[in-house]
Amino acid sequence: MPNIKSSKKAVKVIAKKTEENHELKMRVKNLIKSCEKKIAEGSKEDATKVFKELQKYIDKAEQKGLIKKNTVNREKQRLNAKIKDMK
Repeated sequence: MPNIKSSKKAVKVIAKKTEENHELKMRVKNLIKSCEKKIAEGSKEDATKVFKELQKYIDKAEQKGLIKKNTVNREKQRLNAKIKDMK
């Protein structure tokens, strides 16, 4: 553990940011799984709703630098194509 007061505070801040980033990444992963599940079930409306929510959080993760730009674009394009192909 650090001895200097500013270092102690930095440890706390880093821990908090790490937790927030982890929550955001897990939310994105869970939304991707949820969207794929809705696509597999065949409910286009639900899949579209989940996809719109996913876009919001995945773009936020990209802005924070948690997910690379190409990965974000690939995931969104792949899921959007699956939703459009649904009948």
